[in-house]
Order: sequence, then structure tokens, then C-alpha cells
Amino acid sequence: MKPGLRRLLLVAAPGLALALWALAGAVLFGAALPPDQRAGLGAALAPALQGSGAILFGWWLAGAALAGWLAVRLHARHVRAPARLADAARLLADNADAPLLQADAPGAPAALAEAVNRLAGQRQTLRTDMARLVAEAQQKVAQERDQLGALMAELRQSVVVCNLDGRILLYNDHARGLFHRVSGGQPIAGGAELIGLGRSIHAVIDRALIDHARETVDRHIARGDMAVSAQFVTTTPSGSLLHVVLAPVRPQGGAPDAVSGYVLLLDDITRDYAAQSRRDRSLTELTEASRASLANMQAALDMLDYPDLEPAERDGFHAIVRDEVAAMGQRLAAMTADASQEILTRWPLQEMLGDDLLAAAAQHVLAQTGRVAKVENADGELWLRLDSFSLIQALGALAESLSGPQGMPSLTLRLAPAATPGWAHLDLVWPLDPAAPPAGASGGAQAAARDIAERHGGELWLEQDRPAGLSFLRFLLPTAEAGPEAAALEARPEFYDFDLFAASDSSRSLDDQPLERLAYTVFDTETTGLNPGQGDEIIQIGAVRILNGKLLGGERFDQLVDPGREIPPESIPYHGIRPEMVRGQPRIAEVLPAFHAYASDTVLVGHNVAFDMRFLQMKEAATGLRFDQPVLDTLLLASIAQPHEPSHSLEAIAARLGVEITHRHNAAGDALVTAQVFLRLLPLLGARGIVTLGQARAEAEHSYYARLRY
Repeated sequence: MKPGLRRLLLVAAPGLALALWALAGAVLFGAALPPDQRAGLGAALAPALQGSGAILFGWWLAGAALAGWLAVRLHARHVRAPARLADAARLLADNADAPLLQADAPGAPAALAEAVNRLAGQRQTLRTDMARLVAEAQQKVAQERDQLGALMAELRQSVVVCNLDGRILLYNDHARGLFHRVSGGQPIAGGAELIGLGRSIHAVIDRALIDHARETVDRHIARGDMAVSAQFVTTTPSGSLLHVVLAPVRPQGGAPDAVSGYVLLLDDITRDYAAQSRRDRSLTELTEASRASLANMQAALDMLDYPDLEPAERDGFHAIVRDEVAAMGQRLAAMTADASQEILTRWPLQEMLGDDLLAAAAQHVLAQTGRVAKVENADGELWLRLDSFSLIQALGALAESLSGPQGMPSLTLRLAPAATPGWAHLDLVWPLDPAAPPAGASGGAQAAARDIAERHGGELWLEQDRPAGLSFLRFLLPTAEAGPEAAALEARPEFYDFDLFAASDSSRSLDDQPLERLAYTVFDTETTGLNPGQGDEIIQIGAVRILNGKLLGGERFDQLVDPGREIPPESIPYHGIRPEMVRGQPRIAEVLPAFHAYASDTVLVGHNVAFDMRFLQMKEAATGLRFDQPVLDTLLLASIAQPHEPSHSLEAIAARLGVEITHRHNAAGDALVTAQVFLRLLPLLGARGIVTLGQARAEAEHSYYARLRY
């Protein structure tokens, strides 16, 4: 029933009851009189009623108004206030961050609120003590989990762990980087990765390949093999070539043939495959060309064996041999150059800041020679791609070999960008003695250092700067395109959820599943206006994921969208998105498929989500995408969980539930707040017996605030 209609009935009910009471009394009084007296009484009262009817009606109206006012006051004090107090008490019982109870009326409600607050304080103290004991008991497990998380984050190999349904329960950042949604040859920003916790690995790797590998593993296990795995090669949606090793996960203490999931070790072999193809092609071309050259040289040598050969002819055959030898040398040199570049890609190089390299090398030279080496860096932001250990060892050996009769010269380590883009010069510098012949490091140390330079695809040579009075050995080293990305200023992304080992929801209906066990995509949009039917467009989509009751902070989706139209100036103060911010961003036709993949196999959640769903539905015809999964609205859920609260705006709900609001009217910020509100509504819904998705959807459809049926 609508609140306005309920209040109107509450005010009118006492007046109607008085009227009915008076009418019933008159009827009973008349029924008790004999017929003749009843008729006489009616005739006697009729003139009086005609004259004083207005007075009687006014008297009744005043009494009805007074009774209605009293009814409203009594209802507010004895019905509505206790109901709100009960809602607040239930919230306080389930949420330690909820505000303390505030009674709307003095007296017994205030005393009850004080007693409940005292009990809540005592319960919070007990919970704190219990949490401390549990934390101490779980410290070892937490340390092992953190060690695993750190190990997974630092591994250079891509790792994905799945349960038997193919749901991802663990992955590292390298694996996430392999599976980006690509638009125009470039990955879409904003969290459009194709893998995530709880999502299916079959979305990026063909199910048939994994099933075949699992069958191979099962056969090995059935034969009693201990170390079992299977391998296959596949491609990513972006076109990269992957070498995949699948190994089973066996529960500790389980049966020998028990398998609870599997591990995928992924290697991007696109470059290796291309390099191998180039090597094979070059070798084939070299073989064919050399065969022809050898045949020409053999024929020329055979002709040179004739004693009566004319001098001019003999010179011609000699020229043929020389030309063919030169051609073969050029082909071998070209193949050697290609091989050196392939060494650069095969050798395990890593990014290192130039300042860090100079500091480490100077420290090693000091330990090796006992002399302090001065360092100079022309570009403090220069990053190199190198094998730092072998290079630093080579610098130490070179410095040690420079010691002569006069002892060890003063040394300088100097780093500067080279004239050729993508390369840098690392110099080991010492003073030049004009009276002495040019000198350098010993042959053995210099040869070893040259070999290390060639591993990097570069070179090593000796130079002298006579005007400056300096000699130096110069390394040519590759630079890195950019240093490693700085970690985001937030909690470490959660790349694992081992609760999925026990989850096998493929055979259960979503409506029958507990709310705490489902995967959710909580999202929000910012738009140019409020009317998608009149041309308004999405300019930002933000979303976060919830899995097994946990907010996955590391799997966010945040993408600006070029709307293809002007952003009305009057809307900018609400969302803060200016035209220059969306200029050059992808259009909705590119972003929506990425968001559709991000939200696949999840329940959509939003606040007043009918508005956002309308914008998505307007794009169905243009994109061919349908968001047909279940949808929950925190506005409707809050009206069910706290039916006596006067406001269910996102700000009001967040304040009641103790959720801090940041970046309001930003799609990503609103999605995060909505997700936190949703998680805190779940216990309140459970207290009302709403524990499954089907129950939540059914109750939401009957809510007074329902505006859209899903």
C-alpha cells in the first residue's frame, strides 16, 4: 500500500469509527422502542435535526479530526517508532559500523534504545575479542596465503587455476595481461580483461582442448603415474599463440585418483614461433643459394684445371669464385645479424632503471677493486632492458683488468641515451695518458664483456676522447620502452578465491542459489542526459565484481566513452566529465562488448538500475548484445530490508549502513559504493528470510518502489 494512502486511512479511520458507532447506537436505541414511540420520536426529532444538523456534523468533524490526530500520534509513537527501532536494532546486530539507536520519542522507547545500545556495545566487545582470537589462530594460514599471493604476483610465467567446472579461482597478473579485449589492434582500457575470478576459462580457451587434455591426464592417473600433465597450443582472442601445460590439482589426503581442479601454465610463444619460422626460412634460403653458389664455384674450379685456358678466361673464372664467396659471406653475415637479434629476444632480460644499474655497478667495482667509481647519468628516467647480473660482473672484471704499473686509475661509470632510438651508451671511463700508447682492458675480460654485449644485441668497443683526456669502453645496450607500471594506490588485487573449489553450480538453477554464493557485477553509468529515446548516450561505465561475498577490488571496469555528440553543459556539474575527457575514447559499440564479457555469468546489480538498463537495452539492436541475466536493484532491496525508513536514496542507505561515499556521480565510484551497500544489505535480507536469488527477485517485484519488471 502506498504511504500516502496509508496515512489518509489512518487519519480517516477514527472519524469513520465514531460515525459508525453513533449510527449503530441510534439503530439499537430505535430498535428497542415500540413502533408507535419510535414513530413519535422520529417526528419529534426531525425538526431539531434540521436546525442543528450542521452543528452536529461540525461536532462530529471536530471529534473525528481530534481522533485522527491522536491516531497519527499514537501510530507514530507506538507502531512506527518501534518498527523503525526494530529495523535499526536488526541492522546494529548485523553491522558493527551501523549508527547507534536513536529513539523518536522519550520514555520507554528511549530507555529501550539505550538498553539495546548497551547490549550492542557488549556484543561488539565480545566480537572484538573473538575476532582477535580467530585472527591469531588464522595467522599462519594468512601468512601462507599472502606468500602465495606475492609469489603469484612476481611469477613471470602466466598461471591460471580452475575448478572442474572451468571456473577461475586463481590467476596472476601476467595471465590477466594475456587476455585483453582488443579494439583496432589495441587493448581496451578500463579493466576489459577476458578472465577474472569465478569466470569461465572456456571463454578464452576452447572447451574441447581442455577436455582432451583432462582426458589425457585422467588416463595417466589411472595408470598410477605420479607426475602427469598434458600440453597443447591454442590462440588468444587477440591472435597470440599460446603454449599451454595442464596439470591436475589433487586434494591433500584424498584418493590417488581424486582431482579437484587443474592448473594451466601459459606461455606466449608468438615471438618464438615467428623467430623460428624466420630462422627456418633463412636457413632454407641460405641452403638453396649456397647450393647454387657451390655449383658455380665447382664448375669454375673444374674449368681452371684446363692447362690451355686463356688468361682472360682464367681471370673470369677466378672472378666467379670470388663473387660467389663474397655472396656467401654476405648471406652468412645477414643470418648472423638476425641471430644476434633473436638472442636479444631469447635471453632473459629485465627492465632496470639506469640509476639503479649505476649504483649497483659502482658498488661491485668498489668491492672488486677497492676504488670508488664516480657515476654520471644524463637521463635520470632512462630504463634499460638487460641481464643486470652478467653486465655488472663484466664491468667489475673490466675495471680490475685496467690496473697497470701506476696502479688503478680513477674510474667513472657514465650512462647516456644513444643517437639511435631504443639504445643507450654505458661507458667505463678512465684518464688518458698522452705519453703512453692506447690501452684498454685485458683481452680476456674484454672478450667476455663483448660476448655479454652481444647477448643484449649490442656491441662493445674502445674509444678515446683526446681533447677531454679520457679513454672509455662503451657498451651499446637496449632501452626499455617504459619502466614497470607503478602499483595502484589500493589494496593488492585479489587474484584467488579457493572457495570455488567447493562450488559446482552448473547443475543448479540461479534462482535456487544462496545470495552469498553468487557472482555479481555491480555497475553504474554516467550519461549525457536522462532520455535515451531522445538521443542521450552513455559517457562512462564503471563496475566492480563480487564473488562469494567478497568485493574484488582488483577486477574493476572503468571506461570513458565517446558519445558521438555534445555533452550538455548543464550536465557536467553532476558527473564532472568534460568533452575533452571523452575525445578520442572508444565508442559505445567497442566498449559495450567488453563490458558484456566482463559481466558474463554474473547477476547485475545497480541502484535505481532501471535507468541504466534502459540505456543498455537501447543498444541491443545496434550491437547484437543482450544483457539477459538476472538484475537486482539496491533501491528495491533496501525498501524490503528497511521498510520503515523514509528515504532510500543511495546517500541515505549508505549513511544508515555505515558506508563512506567517495567520488559521487562518478560511475566507478558509485558502483563501488553500491557494491558495499549491497553486501551490507544481504544479512538484513537474510534476517527476513530472503536468502536466495529467486526470493530476492520475487520480493523486489512486489516492492512499492518497483518500476521495472526484469
